[in-house]
Amino acid sequence: MKTLIVGASGATGKHLVEQLISAKKEVKIIVRPTSPIPKSWYQNEQIHIIQENISEMEVTEMDKILSDCDAIASCLGHNLTLKGIFGKPRKLVANAVQLICEAISLDNSDKELKFVFMNTVGNQNRNVNEPISTADKIVLAFVRFLIPPQADNEKASEYLRLQVGQVNPKIEWVIVRPDALINENQVTEYSLHYSPIRSAIFNPGKTSRINVAHFMSQLILDDELWEEWKGLMPVIYNDE
Repeated sequence: MKTLIVGASGATGKHLVEQLISAKKEVKIIVRPTSPIPKSWYQNEQIHIIQENISEMEVTEMDKILSDCDAIASCLGHNLTLKGIFGKPRKLVANAVQLICEAISLDNSDKELKFVFMNTVGNQNRNVNEPISTADKIVLAFVRFLIPPQADNEKASEYLRLQVGQVNPKIEWVIVRPDALINENQVTEYSLHYSPIRSAIFNPGKTSRINVAHFMSQLILDDELWEEWKGLMPVIYNDE
């Protein structure tokens, strides 16, 4: 099994790369030419590094990259700087998801790919009636309007939910929704839920990036776990 990882140079993406290569799996990663990545990756034969801006890639190029892959994982996000949050491309994540899905559609084989997409608990699963307070709705509306990455994440999720859909002969997907992200050095106990069990605005939980990466890697590696969550938007919290 070979997995394409976009956003591999980020804090969660790096953990995901390490966990997959520790499981003796091969990965391809797309990183910006200026992105810092561990020097050891350049010498690791399990890792194929593509240094390019994904926002500048064509569908045919992505199709070639995916030709020998069985899974895709996206940890892509905006840098937490003024330029990263408010600069272009504002639809970095949504455009990348669409690019990948359009590239998959070019493949004439019967291969079905897993797509694991890291999103945010602040994004609702509109396939179900997730309860959300009026106060949460008001704050999220302001965040959506004022902070472009929130709208970008929502559009990316909606593309998978509505355009790809639940029954697609080429793509199966899971949208992973962590709460407030924190850094930890080791995988710890965590819980998975179909919907948020607390307010993402007024009572957020914590989710370590390494736990998110662990869950994403297990979705790729464990077919039974994949069958449990495919087409859904699981929420992940660290156990307290």
